[in-house]
Amino acid sequence: MLRVGNFQRSIDFYTQVLGMQLLRTSENPEYKYSLAFLGFEGGNPGQAEIELTYNWGTESYDMGTAYGHIAIGVPDAYAACEKIKASGGNVTREAGPVKGGTTVIAFVTDPDGYKIELIQENSRAHAGVQPAGGEKFDPLRNS
Repeated sequence: MLRVGNFQRSIDFYTQVLGMQLLRTSENPEYKYSLAFLGFEGGNPGQAEIELTYNWGTESYDMGTAYGHIAIGVPDAYAACEKIKASGGNVTREAGPVKGGTTVIAFVTDPDGYKIELIQENSRAHAGVQPAGGEKFDPLRNS
């Protein structure tokens, strides 16, 4: 869950810039907060979702030291960075291979300053680890 200072601005960033879909929203007038759930592929079972929480009247938060970043797979990290910059977003590390590897990543920040790592989906490390038996590693099944 990410606490946001401007509900619509954050929804727009995740949908229009990162290409996620707004899956559902809810409001709680008694406790003065709104929720938005976003994901890819129509929120199919097994797909990750991001929850945005807007506490009415709160415009910013102290990030503290516990939060690092979230990571999202994208088809083309280079194109994603260009789209983010064109829409006024902040790219903090341009797309390119990680040091000493071939995985293409980039880092951006959302409108509230949350760090997001973009991992290009066709990069070798994102494709999965091949154990000795040759079966692709699935962290949900092999945990």
